[in-house]
Amino acid sequence: MISWDEFSDKWTDGVGKDRDKGRSPQRKQRNGLGEYRRLSLGDSTDGSEPSPLDAARLPPPTETKLYKRRWVMLFIFSAFSASNALMWLQYGIIGDILLRFYGIGTLAIDCLSMVFLLTYIPLFLPVTWVLDNRGVREVVVAAAAFNCIGAWIKTGTAAPDMFPVTFFGQFMCSVGTIYMGLPSRLASLWFGEQEVSTACSIAVLGTQLGIAVGFLLPPILVPNVDDVEELASHIRIMFYISAGVATFIFILVIIVFQEKPEIPPTQAQAQSRNIAPGDYSYTASILSLLRNKPFMLLVLSYGLNVGCFYSISTLLNRMIIEHYPGEEVNAGRIGLTIVVAGMAGSLICGIWLDRTKTYKQTTLAVYLFSLIGMLVYTVTLNLGHLWVVFVTAGVLGFFMTGYLPLGFEFAVELTYPESEGTSSGLLNCSAQIFGIIFTISQGKIIDKWGTFAGNIFLCIFLLIGTALTGFIKSDLRRQKANLLNAEAQTVNSEKATGDLEGAVPPPEVLKEGKF
Repeated sequence: MISWDEFSDKWTDGVGKDRDKGRSPQRKQRNGLGEYRRLSLGDSTDGSEPSPLDAARLPPPTETKLYKRRWVMLFIFSAFSASNALMWLQYGIIGDILLRFYGIGTLAIDCLSMVFLLTYIPLFLPVTWVLDNRGVREVVVAAAAFNCIGAWIKTGTAAPDMFPVTFFGQFMCSVGTIYMGLPSRLASLWFGEQEVSTACSIAVLGTQLGIAVGFLLPPILVPNVDDVEELASHIRIMFYISAGVATFIFILVIIVFQEKPEIPPTQAQAQSRNIAPGDYSYTASILSLLRNKPFMLLVLSYGLNVGCFYSISTLLNRMIIEHYPGEEVNAGRIGLTIVVAGMAGSLICGIWLDRTKTYKQTTLAVYLFSLIGMLVYTVTLNLGHLWVVFVTAGVLGFFMTGYLPLGFEFAVELTYPESEGTSSGLLNCSAQIFGIIFTISQGKIIDKWGTFAGNIFLCIFLLIGTALTGFIKSDLRRQKANLLNAEAQTVNSEKATGDLEGAVPPPEVLKEGKF
């Protein structure tokens, strides 16, 4: 494993035979005191432009290309993530109906959602190892396979005595969450530097779309009827629909989904490809990330924010039914409002990042508005007006769900050239841990003191997360690498022009009087 500065040194030399092998030797430059120093990208904490000296030492920029099929890869990934997210929430939003159907308690229903959060934690390390050593395609294929298998297991569990089997099917689907660290990785592999944040946002939109469908369809497909046989029939139809979709997407992934383009889309991605296998250590990469203080602050703040979102999504049915009895369908619609508003927020934030590159400022602002949105939602939930809940939930969703791609992209900037999958995986691992803690804790608080106290509990942690975000130093390493290569291209071009203008004509040309 190499550090950021060592990595900078390896590709700041534009000469030598090693460049033909895809990497450059470390080069030392004598200064005026007869000493040597390494050329480095520096340790900027504000993402400012590098010096022309650093750019002049870079090799000529590598060929880059954007392929039209990048959008196909993004669409397939988003479709799969939507299918898996649907599996996550198809129980929780009709929890009160399933309580009666399976004859179980509220904690058991909550566990059908929490298993998605719990499964990811032990799988994080092996999955990121596979991602770094085998690639994106193998992770996506495996995730789609488990999602499909779990969906078909659940089709045979529409009976009151089949809860253990339906839980096992849900567990198999939860293994599919191994895809969650891939949006930023996929965006970096296929998309240009002016669209990478937007692509990451669209990849995250797939998950949000699945959550939206998970809020909307189950209350429609499974009405609250008294007849057990009729209820079982409705549940079975819901399971078969989700299994059919999961199967179609799995086949699509097998046939169409590709690892990466032949030619990299950006200079930063080209330089990442040039790291020799012997220079990379997975263990050292993890340790390097854990020592990165700005990134670890982001890991904590991201986990607090997304953990709150997971808790709200899991317990939304209980919150709404407590104040608006019999409104299961509207509970699903409120959840849909949260996610649709969040999809808009994600897309807008992604486009904004691509245009402004203001990662910390945008992340902090969205986090603060998430806190404000949660406070407004909390104090208006019990007013007795559903339309008010729709409005406040939409505002909350716009910022809280819109925060998801911001965390991924900010992490990539803080940790470049480390693997995007590893940094995103650590963020997700933090989110799953806090999601489990918040869901259990808020559920207990709601049972004992009510929804208002449970939501105030989340507001406190959102306040802590906002403060942590304010302490993150903005070290935009990926942007710096792209700026260096852009400057190098300008410097090399000017040097070539200057050499041509200052060239001395051959003697025979001078003799003939041609100059």
